[in-house]
Amino acid sequence: MPSEKIPIAMRRVVALRAKNYCEYCRCPENIGTQGFTIEHIKPKQAGGETVLENLAWSCFGCNSHKHTKTFAINPETKLQVKLFNPRLQVWSEHFGWNNDFTLMVARTDIGKATIKALILNRDGVVNLRRVLVLANLHPPS
Repeated sequence: MPSEKIPIAMRRVVALRAKNYCEYCRCPENIGTQGFTIEHIKPKQAGGETVLENLAWSCFGCNSHKHTKTFAINPETKLQVKLFNPRLQVWSEHFGWNNDFTLMVARTDIGKATIKALILNRDGVVNLRRVLVLANLHPPS
């Protein structure tokens, strides 16, 4: 399926709505280790539309790990659950931070499956969080 060019005005709305943070790993765009992109929460291949209600602001790492996934396996229960949806769910209800704010921790089955599937505690992101904590720039409010 050919890539769709998303209008710049729509990209700006999505980025501003996310306060320029990845809506999954919560890394800031201006200091991130990778570029940011528009992510279709429900993939286009599964009938997802390019409308604001279906778009998330995502770092390339999270977007590439999510790809076309909408479900993942909870590593504890081994049951399939829906991935976190930043348009329908509140981040803080599914995720939190460990004591030093470098690791995302799950609060729900959705959180557990999403952390595992998107590898939200990958090395580069954890290292970035460590530096941001030292600079008093993390966690985001």
